[in-house]
Amino acid sequence: MTFEELLTKVRDLASKTDASGRDFLAVQVNITGKEGGVFYVEVKDGRINVEPYEYNDRNCAITINMTNFNKLIDGKLDPILAFTTGKLKVDGDAGKALEFSKLLKK
Repeated sequence: MTFEELLTKVRDLASKTDASGRDFLAVQVNITGKEGGVFYVEVKDGRINVEPYEYNDRNCAITINMTNFNKLIDGKLDPILAFTTGKLKVDGDAGKALEFSKLLKK
């Protein structure tokens, strides 16, 4: 999967997710590896935006490889297990990272 395909997948998931009543959330996702890249997911005013840029005023940033990120959003990788085994790294508010992982699950 390319970075662009991943971005399309995340945007598709975001478009199907009800964000009404959710607090502001801004998470930067750093995908490592050959097909890596950076994007952010922002929940604001009941909408979810996904853009291929860094987000400087974020709640947290997560760093994960492409394979594990796909498993995470497909519900095949537990976010807490991924964090404790080092497959997912969090810079910032770990609670917001957990909220993010629940938000985009299929």
